[in-house]
Amino acid sequence: MKRTLSLLAALAAVVALAVASLAAAPPTSSALSAPGTSARAGDMDCGDFATQAAAQRFYVRHGGPRSDPHNLDADGDGIACESNPCPCSTATGPGPDPTPDPAPSTSVKVERARVVKVVDGDTVDVRMKRGGKRHRVRILGIDTPEVYGGRECWGPEASSAAKRLLPVGTPVVLRSDRTQDLRDRYGRLLRYVEKARTSTDVGKFQVRHGNARVYVHGDRAFRKVGVYRTAQGLARRAGLGLWGGC
Repeated sequence: MKRTLSLLAALAAVVALAVASLAAAPPTSSALSAPGTSARAGDMDCGDFATQAAAQRFYVRHGGPRSDPHNLDADGDGIACESNPCPCSTATGPGPDPTPDPAPSTSVKVERARVVKVVDGDTVDVRMKRGGKRHRVRILGIDTPEVYGGRECWGPEASSAAKRLLPVGTPVVLRSDRTQDLRDRYGRLLRYVEKARTSTDVGKFQVRHGNARVYVHGDRAFRKVGVYRTAQGLARRAGLGLWGGC
């Protein structure tokens, strides 16, 4: 009987020790995570953000523009997820965006077309996908040196760059800007031009590579003016295109 009691006492001591060890152990990662959240943030992409401004805030908080662990800034100009809808931001630090862009309007026109001719560095002829009508399009927000009526420095180079970027037949997306007129005084459509397959913003491309200057008509800032001016600053500091050649 005494031996049985001793065995029971020893077993009780072992159980008590095990319970004490479990109580002292740190909680697992799943215990630390709140329902519906993960223990560590996964990789993010532009589709995870409702607006460009939200993506920019996340990008800056996680090291941008010095580092970009989530690859939100594909062209390395300090602006994340430029194809996301506005509100937009070009801020690269905490605090309010010094050049906020207005939110888009439901009146913005979005049209699909194909390039039929590149006129010069900031003007293209397109044929609309719907209806098949041909239009001349003046790219919003930029101005390239002239090649007609008096050739200007870097005009031919700007035109050649546009032709390489937009060979005949290239599908494009045309977007109007609610802050700007739909047509200029010559009857040309005023539109942002994007390559349909890559979402490349042609106006920004021309500015970023020194083929164009940012152009604000009549002191009415266009929606992407902050992004374009950032691109222009990078080109100018690097002496690209007209900034180094003219």
